[in-house]
Parts: sequence; C-alpha cells; structure tokens
Amino acid sequence: MAISRPTVAQLRAFLALAEYLHFRDAAAALRMSQPALSGAVAALEETLNTRLVERTTRRVLLTPAGERVARRAETVLAELDRLVEDVEAVRGPLVGPLRLGVIPTVAPYLLPVVLPHLAERFPELELSVHEEQTGEITAELLAGRLDVILLALPAPASGVTELTLYDEDFALVAPAGADLPPVVERGTLNDLDVILLNEGHCLRDQALDVCREVGARAGSATYATSLSTLVQLVAGGLGVTLVPETALEVETRRAVGLEERRFAAPAPSRQIGLGFRSTSPRAEDFEALADALRDAVAKEWPGLRTAA
Repeated sequence: MAISRPTVAQLRAFLALAEYLHFRDAAAALRMSQPALSGAVAALEETLNTRLVERTTRRVLLTPAGERVARRAETVLAELDRLVEDVEAVRGPLVGPLRLGVIPTVAPYLLPVVLPHLAERFPELELSVHEEQTGEITAELLAGRLDVILLALPAPASGVTELTLYDEDFALVAPAGADLPPVVERGTLNDLDVILLNEGHCLRDQALDVCREVGARAGSATYATSLSTLVQLVAGGLGVTLVPETALEVETRRAVGLEERRFAAPAPSRQIGLGFRSTSPRAEDFEALADALRDAVAKEWPGLRTAA
C-alpha cells in the first residue's frame, strides 16, 4: 500500500509559516499568494493526518506536532538544498540558477555595470536578484533562500564566509555654496549637520561611525529611505551627507545645487564583498563570481582598490 508523503512545496510553505507565524508574511517571503500558502499547509495537514497549526484571529500558533514537523522539515529542506548544490558544483562554474541578494546602496550602481559582464562570461548562469537591507539578505542566505549576497563587510552574522571585492572611499556631498575647502578633514564634520538614511541601512551605520570617530553630530531626524532621496535633501539645503564612490556620479548627476568634496587621507571608506554560507559546497563558484565582479569593477572604476 502506497504511503502518502509530503511534497517539497508543502514543507517549504509550512516552514515559512512556522518562521513568521503569520500567513500574509509567510506568503510574502515565499512570493506566493496567501490562499496558495494556506492550501499547501492544509494539504500537508491532510497528508500527515494531524493538526499542525492553531489559527487564531490575529496570528498562528504551532501545535506540538507542528513544532516537531517544523524541526524535521528544516533538516529535510536543508539536505535537499545541499543535494542540489552538490550537483551544481560538479556541472561547471556558475551554471544554472543562482540567487543573489544585494543591499540597496550597492544594487543600482554596481548591477548595471556587472550584469552584462556576467552574462558574457557565464552564458549558462541563471541569475535572480533580490534587493534588501543587510539584515534581511543575511537572514535569507542563512535560511537557504539565497545562495550568495553582495554587501558591505563584515557580514552581521556567523556562518558566513566572506570574499572581499573592493574598498571605496566616501565623498562629502554638500549644498552648493557651502564654505568648504577643496579637500576636507574628517573633523570638518564637527561643524556640519550630517543627514542619514533610515535605520536598517548599513550605510547609515557607517556614516554614524565616521561621525562618532570625530565627535560630529548627525541630524536629529531620520530623513531618507534611499540614497537618491538623501542626496536630493542635501541639494535642498538640509545638511550634508556621505556618498560612496560608486554611487557618486549617478546621484550627483540627478540633482542640482550640489558640491562634492574629497576627504584628506585616510578617507572614510567601506569594504564591499560577497558572503556565502560557510557550509556551501559552491565555494569555487563564488570565487569565480568574485573574480568576475572584481574585473568589471576595475574597468568601470579604476580608482577603486580591488582585492587581489
């Protein structure tokens, strides 16, 4: 007599629900509709002939059986992902699907430069890109929903192997007419209002670190959710901000009434790199990806310090 077994789709749906304890949030994380997710969980319950979740008016609770199934499902799916990665690792460098996470202060500036380069160098690569803040893409990576992430180093979690791509300096962007020398010292920030991105952006944290280092103050309000908006606010006279080298030309071209200033050495900077799960068998793939990205960056921004 055939035994009915759960499908991979059912296990993924249930594991997402177990993580978020909310049908809408779990469905959004899997990029599927809420009815489809609810149907998959109901089908799993029917297959296992047991209640896995307790549905309340506001949230979802796991039953004792649900807790056990979630633990086992996590192990099963992790092993399944590893099986796929093992097979892909012997097919050749960067062949087939690759799920890449990128932070917002890198994606719009780097991707237009590197994607054509990757398509030419790895024609069988099937790349999908997910743009989100550092914490989110790191969590997605460790959960197995992303294969590799492009972020400012260091990664904010253990279990992530890092490959350095390049270091880039920050420039000071100020409103036109600002009384600033051609080359500014970091201490100049003491006399300026530095405006920042919203919480959650690593660029905000980096700018705050520079401010704390010299005892400068940051603006009392959080102003912008994107670097583009931040630069527009500077053009409007609300303060100054720090912009990474790779974003400088794009963002200052979009706005009028701006002045750029370089910092005296050593300038504040950030390091950009790739991160992947330390347990992944695709380390050689990611090394090849890192080499390709470094080549593309060096051609577009020859002044950046690319890693060897």
